[in-house]
Amino acid sequence: MNQDILQKITNQDYSSIATRIQNGLQEKIEETHSKGVILGLSGGIDSAVIAYLCNNVVKEKTLALIMPDSKISPESETSDAIKIIDTLGMDYKLLDINSIHKEFSMVLEPEDRALGNLRARIRMNILYYYANLKNLVALGSSDKSEFNIGYFTKFGDGAADVLPIVSLYKTQVRELARHLGIDEKIITKKSSPHLWPNHEAEHEIGVDYEQIDVILYCLIDKKLSLEDTIKESQIDKEIVEKIYHMYKNSEHKRINPKEL
Repeated sequence: MNQDILQKITNQDYSSIATRIQNGLQEKIEETHSKGVILGLSGGIDSAVIAYLCNNVVKEKTLALIMPDSKISPESETSDAIKIIDTLGMDYKLLDINSIHKEFSMVLEPEDRALGNLRARIRMNILYYYANLKNLVALGSSDKSEFNIGYFTKFGDGAADVLPIVSLYKTQVRELARHLGIDEKIITKKSSPHLWPNHEAEHEIGVDYEQIDVILYCLIDKKLSLEDTIKESQIDKEIVEKIYHMYKNSEHKRINPKEL
């Protein structure tokens, strides 16, 4: 892998990035005449970064929802989310979605992946319920890496009014987290949407985030062809082609429904 590209991706002014996002959050609240923001806090790095950014500028206007499914969500993940809340002193609600998911599964034909994605859509429903109830802007936690390979549930965790960190690759999110003072344990643990037992993002995708970011940087930022991306990234052809096809095939998840 081309380490120079990875270094170029991660070598950023994270103080300026944090300020830009924080100003954007304040502006969004003002322009929508809302009372604040709401986010789902999983205990993972993406939602942790968003929580810390909110805490810096709109702490009193932020509501965090912790929504584990007690059947499959690791206790350590929920514990990490609560530790973040304790550290920040942020307003939150803890809601176990297991009983809701169970009610759905009793009347639906079973399929593991569809039922897994249903968890993300249940969380979205709860997030927007409270957004509606309290006049809050719903924040999504997709980063640039996962957004561009379609690694999110359409109308699930992909549903949001604002995507604060969608301009940042996962490797950049990790560095921003360090800048914000987030616990290294959160930064280095394996990313997972926890839609089924033992669910890990890099294991499911089959490619690590460093490679994903270098490939996407070549395709999106440098606008290189597939062939040139293979050469420039210095990553195996099969891996580059896999990420390229994920990027192309998930385009429908990044655009509004088309009018016919």
